[in-house]
Amino acid sequence: MNKTKALPKRSEIPAESKWKLEDIYASDADWEKDFATTKQLLDKVQAKQNTLAESGQSLLETLKLEEVISQYIEKIYVYARMRRDEDNTNSTYQALTDRAASLSTQVSSATSFIQPEILAIPDDQMQQLRESEPGLEHYDKYLNEILRGKPHTLSASEEALLASVSELAGAPSKIFSMLNNADMKFPYIVNEQGEEVELTKGRYVQFLESKDRRVRHDAFKAMYATYGEKRNTIAATLTSAVKRDVFYARTRKHESALKAALFGDNIEQSVYDNLIKAVHGQLPLLHRYMGLRKKMLGLDELRMYDLFAPLVEEMDAEVPYQDAVATIQESLRPLGEEYSKVLEEGFTSGWIDVYENQNKTSGAYSWGTYAAHPYVLMNYQSNLNDMFTLAHEMGHALHSFFSNKNQPYTYAGYRIFVAEVASTLNEALLMHHLLDQTKEKEKRMYLLIHYLEQFRGTVYRQTMLAEFEKSIHEQVEAGEALTADSLTATYGELNKKYYGPEMVIDEEANLDWSRIPHFYNNFYVYKYATGFSAATSLAHQILEQGQPAVDRYLNFLKSGGSDFPLELLKKAGVDMTTPEPIEEALKVFGELLDELEQLVGVK
Repeated sequence: MNKTKALPKRSEIPAESKWKLEDIYASDADWEKDFATTKQLLDKVQAKQNTLAESGQSLLETLKLEEVISQYIEKIYVYARMRRDEDNTNSTYQALTDRAASLSTQVSSATSFIQPEILAIPDDQMQQLRESEPGLEHYDKYLNEILRGKPHTLSASEEALLASVSELAGAPSKIFSMLNNADMKFPYIVNEQGEEVELTKGRYVQFLESKDRRVRHDAFKAMYATYGEKRNTIAATLTSAVKRDVFYARTRKHESALKAALFGDNIEQSVYDNLIKAVHGQLPLLHRYMGLRKKMLGLDELRMYDLFAPLVEEMDAEVPYQDAVATIQESLRPLGEEYSKVLEEGFTSGWIDVYENQNKTSGAYSWGTYAAHPYVLMNYQSNLNDMFTLAHEMGHALHSFFSNKNQPYTYAGYRIFVAEVASTLNEALLMHHLLDQTKEKEKRMYLLIHYLEQFRGTVYRQTMLAEFEKSIHEQVEAGEALTADSLTATYGELNKKYYGPEMVIDEEANLDWSRIPHFYNNFYVYKYATGFSAATSLAHQILEQGQPAVDRYLNFLKSGGSDFPLELLKKAGVDMTTPEPIEEALKVFGELLDELEQLVGVK
């Protein structure tokens, strides 16, 4: 598609480049029928309130009804929202999305009694109910998961009180978001062409990727000067968020905020600690990479604003969509015939909305319903990055496809801890294929740097952020105060440790904690590093071992949420309770670094 032309209207996009949402609902009229049916079912489920302890049959009927309602509201909401994403100015689908969101809230309210009632049933009575009704066996894991939380569940009145203050608990995140996205104004800087350009968060990385070091320096100084002016306010919002986490952990009788956050996925703290320890053991590799970056840039001192500076000429060759599809298919052949067949179906059967059009939702995602095949939204721009994005999103899509096909609805959904494994593994296999096919020195260097940067940004950086989170929560749990100065000092020590002696740490870089929204969603970032490491390890096994590793991996994709994340990964061939997967992933980082050093002439 010609990038110089105005964006086409939705109606001008060829049918073969659009997704087929008709596979969810053939018409809006069918959507309306399900909408009406769902509203009727809400009366039925509410009639079940206060009956769950009466008999195994009553409990079973309620769980089945909840499941039916969940499938309906999933279809209703996904269809409406994805139709709106096609063209966000379409008033018909704006309205359908609003109605779907409202109905979703009604569903949540109508079914909210189920878990508290289950938890209120005495253990011996619950055992009798389960033994009396064979149909409840299907819900064994579901019930066990609810009951696992019993020691951390309060009385009904206490739970109601906690629920009523949930909006207050979300205040730190909301305040930071408003400050960060609405009120924060950045100054103008002079770009490479000598023009005054307003600095924005969106333009910041573009400026850091400039070949002109003066532009990089000015953008960096301007960005952190702006955050520095608000450092005390942001320290207060982050401190409030940490204190909230500690309060909820203690109220629910968890040993720490970290253990409370890991409880939902049934993750032992050793997994978190092993990640940090394993990365610490391989920090010399990152220090070497920083030294190589300094050499390739020809600098006497490497500074934090040099981290994104281009080391080689960007591969600007166009990658048309059909070429990307062919390359991805070829790169994923190691996953076997079954995977390749479904991948082909995804590329040819209306799963993907390929190109950008006026008012289409930006970015990319994979989504869908249990009742239909998965979907992928793209805004494909015929470049290398978008080819990787397509491979990534198709990894999510095929994970959902295999999960939905092989698991009942109750256990089809998989947790975030494993969600990025399938997508990142696809990227790893695509990168391996491209490196295998690329002999030209400059292009090979570009690919190696692209991959090294993924490791740096996803394994090293996210682990550093995870270590920072752990530290500041432990400080509050020990009764220590968090201030802008203490947060900056803690972050500064980690910067020195991670980036090593080759990096001159600018004072402003230690304010980086002030601009990271993920810190308001506690202990989340470590999952990026563990997911990337698990995917790297599995990709290596697939390439080295062949069919046995492929079989384990496909079984993982087919398992959905039928077991806890760590158990699913163990069956796939990765034991995240040990540091081994992290070490294996960083071994790959070391091998990539070795080759880049050889090409540069360092070795």
